[in-house]
Amino acid sequence: MKLGNLSPSESDASPSSPCRPSLLRRPKTIAILTILFTYLGAPFAAAESVLEKVQRTGQLTAGTSQEAQPFAFADEQGQLQGYSIEMLQLIKDQLTKELGREVQLQLVAINPEDRIPKLVQGKVDIVCDASSYTWERDKQIDFSVSYGLTGTRLLVKQENAAWETPDLANKKIAALAATTNETAIRRAQPQAQIVIVKNHGEGYDALQQGKVDAFAADGILLDAWLQTAKNPSAFNIIGYFSKEGIACMMPENNSKFADQVNYSLVRFMQGYLQGKASYVETFDRWFGDQAKVPLTQDLRALVLEAMQLVVDFKEEIPKSDL
Repeated sequence: MKLGNLSPSESDASPSSPCRPSLLRRPKTIAILTILFTYLGAPFAAAESVLEKVQRTGQLTAGTSQEAQPFAFADEQGQLQGYSIEMLQLIKDQLTKELGREVQLQLVAINPEDRIPKLVQGKVDIVCDASSYTWERDKQIDFSVSYGLTGTRLLVKQENAAWETPDLANKKIAALAATTNETAIRRAQPQAQIVIVKNHGEGYDALQQGKVDAFAADGILLDAWLQTAKNPSAFNIIGYFSKEGIACMMPENNSKFADQVNYSLVRFMQGYLQGKASYVETFDRWFGDQAKVPLTQDLRALVLEAMQLVVDFKEEIPKSDL
């Protein structure tokens, strides 16, 4: 067909007029590109840091436990309190000072298996309860400096108080999922039968009802339970299956926020070791001779030694800021 016989619409689309269809389609193309950049470009935008979020909202959302006495637990009125809760208060006060605005502390009770998911999802800004460092956890989140010391022990009935590690083979041992206690027992005695329980209360009940032979948990938490048990003489705490530093957990890649958290914790420990009255009162409220769970002399010495090491590896905080 000759060019002269083409209709106007056909000639517009011919190769002899390459610019015209491009001009007609340009607004549509721009609109499509705008949409693509809007949605595909969003993941590449810098995510809001924890410190920026706290600055914007004036709120620090902290995950913690309801049953990790004396670190974090609900009292008879349902109020969350404990040693770790007081550390969170110190962190909140430091953020208020650093950011130049009032910061409120919102406490959220969470189960151990939910701690890391909620941090990763941004549901909480920090977790301080009775958490301890592990390499596996560190792949997903970051840890603060350690501000306490504990370890895995077993709660057993009195008649089994003489058990040693070999005796745990084929025994049913309760433990909370995704805890260092579960890991410690599996490593110590691979032939033990681990029974996963939802919380500490379920673990204590399972032991009392004879559903399990032992309950693995942090030694200090077991001591706290024994202090309030109706029949403490019927039970005993045995073994030392791990030694762990207690630390707060934070989302990864939030170094400026971590700086404020660590400064708060180191300042507390330095102040306590130097005899600052308010810090001594805080520590003794949970671990002193008159506390519900007083530390043994040996454990107290270990805790103080651990504190001193943490403080020694950091620049000394001026007394004017303690």
